[in-house]
This record gives sequence, structure tokens and C-alpha cells, in this order.
Amino acid sequence: MSLLLLAIGLVLSVEGLALALAPSRMEDLLARFSAMPRDQRRALGLGALALGVVLVWLARHLGA
Repeated sequence: MSLLLLAIGLVLSVEGLALALAPSRMEDLLARFSAMPRDQRRALGLGALALGVVLVWLARHLGA
């Protein structure tokens, strides 16, 4: 449970930092995402999911 809370806290920290430091860039990025075809957004999301799973697996197996 503490690992899940840590992960959620890290995600919220990074997301909040991006929104706080560059809100106009986030608006541009969201506009680009909405202009992408749905299948391309889905592929991007699946790629991010796969990368996240690999990073968590590496962190767990390297003793983090």
C-alpha cells in the first residue's frame, strides 16, 4: 500500500510541477493531443504504460 501511495504522490508531483511551471505549454500539449487520431493517442498511452511497468519492475528488482 505504501508503494502505491508513493507512486501516486510522484505522479501528482510531476504533473503539478509541469502545470505550475508551464501552464501555457500544457495547454499547447493538450491541444496537440486532441488533434491526434484516437488510435495514435491509444498507442502513445500503451507505450507510456509499458515504459512505466518496465521502470517499476527495474526499480523493484534493483532494490529500490
